Amino acid sequence: MGWEALGQWGDDAVRIEPLAGGVANDVWNVRVGGRLAVGRAGSRSDADLAWETALLQHLDRAGLTVPVPIPARDGRLFADGLVVMTYLDGGPPESPADWRRVAATLREVHRVTRGWPQRPGWRSSADLLRAGTGTRIDLGAMPAEGVARCRAAWARLAGRPTCVVHGNPANPGNIRMTADRVGLIDWDESHVDVPDLDLVLPGNAAGLGDGEHDIAAQASAAWEAAVCWGDEYAVNRLAQVRTL
Repeated sequence: MGWEALGQWGDDAVRIEPLAGGVANDVWNVRVGGRLAVGRAGSRSDADLAWETALLQHLDRAGLTVPVPIPARDGRLFADGLVVMTYLDGGPPESPADWRRVAATLREVHRVTRGWPQRPGWRSSADLLRAGTGTRIDLGAMPAEGVARCRAAWARLAGRPTCVVHGNPANPGNIRMTADRVGLIDWDESHVDVPDLDLVLPGNAAGLGDGEHDIAAQASAAWEAAVCWGDEYAVNRLAQVRTL
């Protein structure tokens, strides 16, 4: 991983300032070809980055507002772990109506990605009913009782249709809203899974029924506990997963 690759986007390509929110990556505002953009440097594999950039291009062509990969001078969409994407302006959701617009946008993402292949190296919640590892998840690091609770929560979603899920849409920092569009940024946790995992939003903005919301909320808490296991947040999320 290195920012030396930024020169492949032009002699005038330059970093401007770091952006908050990056956990697994180093994210900066950059200037490429005289316009503001976002650069993200990390250690993802080429196969992983090919999946993500192809997804973003597909969502853009479908009319959704997402960061679009900007090709380097040789046409590549990433180089040495670096991806450069269009900058999205806007602010976070501020009202229940805003969150309902976010829910509608997520449902469109889910609609246009039915049948999408799984992100390389990732596992869905259904896969983890049997598998023990997948990308950042290592169920072997969790207490056995906690794994049993997580799997019980995920089992309630098993058999449902799958699509691409954003992975962290309830974080207001991942939303860029204006009066006429909803932009979704930070697709680093996106993968193929059951869409309900994306629909546990503030104020139940997706309008899930009581039973549906409970199932989705339990499965979502279990997912976050497994992904983040080892810190206090993960322990708190696991405590929210009931023994069924």
